[in-house]
Amino acid sequence: MNSENVVKHLRLLWRTDRIIADIRLRHLLMGLGLRAFAALIAAFGLLMLELSAYFALVQIWSAIAAAAILGAVNFAIAAVLFVIAGRAPSGRDIELANEIHGASIEALQLEARALQAQVSGAVHHPLSTIVPVLVPLIAIIVKSLRTTAKTAAKTSAKTSAAANSAEASS
Repeated sequence: MNSENVVKHLRLLWRTDRIIADIRLRHLLMGLGLRAFAALIAAFGLLMLELSAYFALVQIWSAIAAAAILGAVNFAIAAVLFVIAGRAPSGRDIELANEIHGASIEALQLEARALQAQVSGAVHHPLSTIVPVLVPLIAIIVKSLRTTAKTAAKTSAKTSAAANSAEASS
């Protein structure tokens, strides 16, 4: 299991989720705008039908037919806008984002399985997992001991040189 791969897959998953949410939000906002416009036209249609009822009371035929027809046309336009607003989002964008999302989920599952295999291998054979960790650790300890021995030798050499020069001065 590689932590860089896990981070890369999580970042990819986050980006695709953000893209999917953005696509859905744009579709929702466009649909909401069209529905609001359709509601406005439906309100005008209702106003025209009310106006036609008024004209029916005032005059009998000519103005009534015109207002009723205009109201019916407004309702038809509102119905068409509602149908357009209810369409699904563009297929290619959301389909591509869903494919990338699925691929990143699969990659994360693969990394999780590799981690599980390493953990179960460590439980069954603890020495096989400790040896790769111990080799660099032993090299670091040996290097640390060498540097400590060198500094100790330099310090003792300086002290003995200082003591020799002090004896020579006296």
